[in-house]
Amino acid sequence: MHHRSTVLMILLVGLIGFLVLQNQNVFSQARQSRAERFRHSGVIWDEDRPAASDPRSDATEAPTGFDNLTNGFIEQGPPYETLNADNVVARRSFNDNRFIFEEFETIQDGLGPTYNAQSCRECHQNVVTGGASQVAELRSVRLENGQLFESLGGTLIQSRATHPDLVERVIPEDAIRTFRISTNTLGNGFVEAIANSTLLAIRDKQPAEMRGSAVIVPVLEANGTSRIGRFGWKSQHASLESFSADAYLNEMGITSPLFPEENTSSGRYVGFGSGYDPVADPEDDGEDVVSFADFMRATKAPPRGPISDDVLAGEALFNKIGCAVCHTPSITTAKPGAKINGSTFTVPAALGNKIIHPYSDFLLHDIKTGDGVPVLPLPEYNSTANQIRTAPLWALRTRNRLMHDGLSFTKQDAIQRHGGQATGVTNNYNALSAGEKAQLLAFLDSL
Repeated sequence: MHHRSTVLMILLVGLIGFLVLQNQNVFSQARQSRAERFRHSGVIWDEDRPAASDPRSDATEAPTGFDNLTNGFIEQGPPYETLNADNVVARRSFNDNRFIFEEFETIQDGLGPTYNAQSCRECHQNVVTGGASQVAELRSVRLENGQLFESLGGTLIQSRATHPDLVERVIPEDAIRTFRISTNTLGNGFVEAIANSTLLAIRDKQPAEMRGSAVIVPVLEANGTSRIGRFGWKSQHASLESFSADAYLNEMGITSPLFPEENTSSGRYVGFGSGYDPVADPEDDGEDVVSFADFMRATKAPPRGPISDDVLAGEALFNKIGCAVCHTPSITTAKPGAKINGSTFTVPAALGNKIIHPYSDFLLHDIKTGDGVPVLPLPEYNSTANQIRTAPLWALRTRNRLMHDGLSFTKQDAIQRHGGQATGVTNNYNALSAGEKAQLLAFLDSL
């Protein structure tokens, strides 16, 4: 009996050891494949001008509105109130895609085991679906011998879990910690349709001391083809499909063909086969991801508020003191028929040759508010750790928490936080009279 027990104990220990090694291999492979997925060619191409300084004479204004109506990219579809889980058809119409964007995910759908939200709408609903709800999320990294490292599962610390043992926590080694708030997605179809050359032209026109960085990132659905990033606080994604797939995994814990491996919970494997995740990966076949992207492509750009004489005077001051160098007022999208996203997407007439007013260059700048987290977990992006994307100011009047971390509660405070490359502009603002400052703030209140 004793001998048999000993043998069983040896076998049990061996089995545990084997499982641990297998688990470690899963971690290692997941981390390696994730890093490899972010590799890109480094070569970008002209996706059709015009340069920002030379817009086409035949360009037309992009449609705007907080009304849950399509911009023409796709038809409006059946009345939204008639849709349900049984009759919704992915990609059929704007309303179908909106329904999928708003739909709450369950564990049976693949939710979790760690996640931040159950629906895209949770983070993007103010004042209509797709807007910024300004949900704050925690990120952390660590610095070792001058090299930035992220924990297994990425920099984002998920705040929810499907089991109490899986709640993520910041590990002591991750001494660099920051909050980031959710962003507006209305009008993102027009942003996606901006040609690489247009963003480069904006950059090249900026004075050397204020020149932004055009970060090159992979288009995941195009096998790592390179493009200039524009989505996320670090411009870490260039296409709406890549952006959507990333959010589906990191915000809801749902895998897809572009992100087929589950995140870990503080380094612990919690995916299919772990006992915590009942749904095999990938949990989405890619249909939801494209529906999310198509919904954003079909949203109108945020509209302006009332425009008074003070607003017009404030706009002139905004341009005069240098705010418009980075917060670019107008950009023209690529022409209809242009191939973008590694030739996986053709700009349609609804999105092409449109003038938008995002008040952003979508470039990265060092204004001394950077959060220490690089664009991607690769050494070549370490220089971006203290840079941040120029926040688009359209829909500014719908937000009550400002800057990337949401820690500025007034526009005055947000302006005063601008340092580094924006120091001269902040000094110019501080030199304005009280009346002029009020006019500039009135302009910002109209966006």
